[in-house]
Amino acid sequence: QVQLVESGGGLVQAGGSLRLSCAASGRTFSSYAMGWFRQAPGKEREFVAGISGNGGRTYYTGSVKGRFTISRDNAKNTVYLQMNVLKPEDTAVYYCAAARTYYGGSRFSDYEYWGQGTQATVSS
Repeated sequence: QVQLVESGGGLVQAGGSLRLSCAASGRTFSSYAMGWFRQAPGKEREFVAGISGNGGRTYYTGSVKGRFTISRDNAKNTVYLQMNVLKPEDTAVYYCAAARTYYGGSRFSDYEYWGQGTQATVSS
């Protein structure tokens, strides 16, 4: 079992930044990949970024490449999503997720445990 708690959402103007955090407890944190997904109103949940167990591999969806950075601190059992140059279309509830494997993936089914979500709103 893995428990995940996100924090760091909020309201920001376009062009601004937010840093999301996700604290994990339960299984050995470095043994599994972590990911961030988001869900905008009326849309399906979509993959945003993922990171392998030791942080050596990261991957992003195309719309956030160059603007978002995923990282993890295994000593603190925490994964982060630094979001820069935010756009109104980034507005969504952001969820962190614990993968089934060390390297994870970009599919919903690659992830086993989910946080409750944190709202990020970008105004124009």
